[in-house]
Amino acid sequence: MATSVSDSRESDVQQGCASASDDETLVERARHDPAAFAMLYQAYVRPVHAFCYRRLGTREAAEDATSQVFVNALAHLGEFESGSFRAWLFTIARHVVIDALRKPLSTLLANADGVVDGAQRPEEAALVAESDRRVRRMLDQLTSEQRDIVLLRLAGLNGAEIAQVLGRSHGSVRAAQFRAYQRLRTIVAETGAPSNE
Repeated sequence: MATSVSDSRESDVQQGCASASDDETLVERARHDPAAFAMLYQAYVRPVHAFCYRRLGTREAAEDATSQVFVNALAHLGEFESGSFRAWLFTIARHVVIDALRKPLSTLLANADGVVDGAQRPEEAALVAESDRRVRRMLDQLTSEQRDIVLLRLAGLNGAEIAQVLGRSHGSVRAAQFRAYQRLRTIVAETGAPSNE
């Protein structure tokens, strides 16, 4: 059964992500009781993992990066002041992903030799892998900023949160997002890849 990216993103946002006021309450509780951080973890682990996976391309690298994001967030929770916790968390995620991308590929693949996911049949795994490769090739044709904007949007962040993560104005993020989507439409038209339009 296939679901569209927008369906899964909406599901993540509706089911997994708390409201800003809930986040503020949970952050305040977690500052005094680290066990309360578990609720923030549960709310954001799926979208953070999806963002890391889309940037890093392997489940193992995404799992490692996701773990590091939450370790860093817990360690620096006292530094979070106000605003969007989700944007703050994805700022950490973006930095962790950048650090992971700087590592040599051999380091990332060293632990992946011979790992097989028994949950999928080989045919399903091959189709998913090919689809992932196509999407990554398309995203690789965007500028780094455009790619980050698209991936953060897919992770469920809104324009203001993306602007906060990237340290840009909301208007420049909207313009870059528009250009990114235009470029993706052109790429899809040139490659003949199926679209949902």
